[in-house]
Amino acid sequence: MILDVLVLLILYLKTFYKKWKAKGKQVLIVNTLMYVYVGMVLYFTLMPIVGALPFIFSHPYVWMNMHLFSDVILGRGDFVRQIVLNVVMMMPFGFLLPLVKEKTTNLFKVIGYTFLFSLTIEMLQPLINGFRMADVTDLVTNTAGGILGYLIYKIFKPLVDKVLAAFA
Repeated sequence: MILDVLVLLILYLKTFYKKWKAKGKQVLIVNTLMYVYVGMVLYFTLMPIVGALPFIFSHPYVWMNMHLFSDVILGRGDFVRQIVLNVVMMMPFGFLLPLVKEKTTNLFKVIGYTFLFSLTIEMLQPLINGFRMADVTDLVTNTAGGILGYLIYKIFKPLVDKVLAAFA
């Protein structure tokens, strides 16, 4: 995983830092927060990636479990913990997205972007790691987390605007 973190750090420094810094402190702070957040999501859901690349086709790809809330219905595993973690994991995405995309973000776009981000993770998990499985319940709970994050953003928008104004 150290290699993955190093790749993300180099990508940030060589590609994004200068570009975002040129747009001002607010853009640099908000975009860097989103970048770090996405890096953390990748850390917990997909990594190691770079080391796994040579082996991605060496195990069978398991398609997504399409039985919504099957763990809940069947009482398998620690389903409450999994649901809570999936919701909480995507709340920062719903909160930060309107800050990154400023004027163009509304609830429907947050739902769409959160869904696509979650779907990408779910589809890549079994490809990168043969022990992981994609699950439609994760997709739904992750999207719910993005919605909650956006609603929290809307509630605290005046405070967020004041905090960001201090960096102008």
